[in-house]
Amino acid sequence: MNDIAIGAEALSPPILLTADGRLRQVGVEIEFLGPNAQAAAQALAADLGGTCEAEDPHAFKISGTSLGTLSVETDLRYVHPQRHPELGLRLDRRVAAWLGTVVSPFVPRELITAPMPIARLPEMDRVVASLRAAGAFGRGAVLWDSLGLHFNVDPPRLDATTVTAFLKAFLLVGDRLRQETARGSLRGALVLPPDYPQAYKQRVLDPGYWPDLPLLTDDYLAANPTRNRALDLLPLLTHFDEERVRSMLPHEKIGSRPVFHYRLPQAHLSDPAWTLMLDWERWLSVEHLAGHPESLAARGKAALSRLS
Repeated sequence: MNDIAIGAEALSPPILLTADGRLRQVGVEIEFLGPNAQAAAQALAADLGGTCEAEDPHAFKISGTSLGTLSVETDLRYVHPQRHPELGLRLDRRVAAWLGTVVSPFVPRELITAPMPIARLPEMDRVVASLRAAGAFGRGAVLWDSLGLHFNVDPPRLDATTVTAFLKAFLLVGDRLRQETARGSLRGALVLPPDYPQAYKQRVLDPGYWPDLPLLTDDYLAANPTRNRALDLLPLLTHFDEERVRSMLPHEKIGSRPVFHYRLPQAHLSDPAWTLMLDWERWLSVEHLAGHPESLAARGKAALSRLS
């Protein structure tokens, strides 16, 4: 268990409630290597309480834990054929089960939480400790890809102005976040999600850029036809207008969710001092900047002079 103590103020976003008065929530995804999905799920159930149930040989759900429902699965769609009918190649269940075992040394397992109150995020370090005790490991990268730590964050408002403000803020602090996330490692930097195209950053950072949702969506999809971005807006834009997004990206793996999908951070379960709260604090720097239109305009103007 990590001993770093972070107070309530440090982990709270500047806007605590959604537009309909609910406490904002966050879901967490953590990728790791080591134990298979069943062993990891059983270890979590033993430590956190709850009932472990198999969805397939490489996907398990733990219900009734102290942190709500958790899932652990191998992060490869082809080993879960019954859940992904959209795949062109659908494997027989026995073949899929065999494949999941074969790829386990280099395809991560993924822990997925249900949305939880932000105030409960520090409890995720206990989950990390449970996984580590079960043999989970990782140092931010595996082969050609990141070992990800993802946050699915409720926006304070579901409108174009809010989404644009967060996008502007993220682009303004993105270089710093990438540098801090890589931890000085060249390999860590190389496996981070690709940056946004420069022309797109120039368009968004223009102080006069405050589009409506259709234009925001069209601009984003034209420049970023992929979920492989540090701040992935595809789930949120699909929630707003699924037909528009699916028509342009019919084969992309997108789950429609009203969340900011922050997928820049990396998971370091091999580091006993690692805590996901440091990456949450980095996300909060986006939240604080997004709430200040004057700063967005001034810093956007300065950034444009450097980019041009």
